[in-house]
Amino acid sequence: MSQDTTSPIWVGMDVHQNSITVAILEQGVQEPEVLRLPGEVVAVRRLFRRLSQRGAVRSCYEASGAGFVLQRALDQSGYICDVIAPSLIPRRPGDRRKNDRLDAIWLANHYRAGTLTKVAVPDQDTEAVRRLVRSRLATQQEITRLKHRVIRVLQVHGHRFVGTKSLWTIKHRVWLRDLQRQLIGPLQAVLTFELEHLEYLEAQRNNLDAMIAQIAQQEPWRAGVQGLCCFRGVKILTAMTLLTEIGDVKRFRSPRGLMAYTGLVPGERASGEKHHRGPITKSGNPHLRRVLGEAAWHNRHKVGADQKLQNRRHGQDPRVVAIAIKAQHRLYKRFWRLHERKGTYKAVIAVARELTGFLWAAMWAIADQEVAH
Repeated sequence: MSQDTTSPIWVGMDVHQNSITVAILEQGVQEPEVLRLPGEVVAVRRLFRRLSQRGAVRSCYEASGAGFVLQRALDQSGYICDVIAPSLIPRRPGDRRKNDRLDAIWLANHYRAGTLTKVAVPDQDTEAVRRLVRSRLATQQEITRLKHRVIRVLQVHGHRFVGTKSLWTIKHRVWLRDLQRQLIGPLQAVLTFELEHLEYLEAQRNNLDAMIAQIAQQEPWRAGVQGLCCFRGVKILTAMTLLTEIGDVKRFRSPRGLMAYTGLVPGERASGEKHHRGPITKSGNPHLRRVLGEAAWHNRHKVGADQKLQNRRHGQDPRVVAIAIKAQHRLYKRFWRLHERKGTYKAVIAVARELTGFLWAAMWAIADQEVAH
């Protein structure tokens, strides 16, 4: 879509399922024009066609449940549309008013001032795979909640398993089946229902695992998955989570940028001579933070001959393997050094943060190799 003039028109949109509130700021105008449109892409396109006759339209809206449908539609029509990170939008302390009109005006003003932070918009294929990986996570979380519920119900009625230290082992599951046959009445019905539900969820999780493993062998995921699996604690599911959540690693010009995106960097308060570093910000991507923490935990083991890990490294880019080996040695020492001084939790967080830097370097090497080929 060609635009007749280069004078910018700034548009902030508060997007909902059934309505879109639009604030329009033209060059040299302080008070925006506010419109309320139906929640349809066609209505927004029609408005932008009218505005493009007066200037170059630049628009934005907050990342939300609306997804990227509107952004992609406007981009295809030739209009600039950015999706804004909600947690990084400037807010005035003490301002307790919030509605669609004020939100749209606030977006338009800050978008024109250049104080908003854009999120990376994935392509549709990447977003679909990301949803698949997140569905697997949601299924696993539901399995964990269900297992806890079964244990609590049985404990309330005086049934405790003491055969092994861990629950949900083969012996524990055999005990549950025997108990199911021994119980009578409503409690038997409850246990039967919960175990059947658990069996169904575990079958669904296994199906998702198989689907993710199949996709991981296809382009454009194959090289990235194989490269990241060179690291200790990283297998197919973790690698696919990293790749789908990070997207193009080259948008992070340094490992610190990726660390901040994961929310693993410590919070900071400094004033004059006082300087305090607190807990991690947790302001980044929670899915990345979870898998990095799980991978970091594996680095508590001694560096030794791990045949499975050696097999995953066989035939991979020597640069990536060298980075993974360096990470393996360094993170093991760092974990136990911090464990003695600050405890397990802080050691895992620090190792996860440092592991992020190694993964950033490996992903850059993998991306460079793909470009070379």
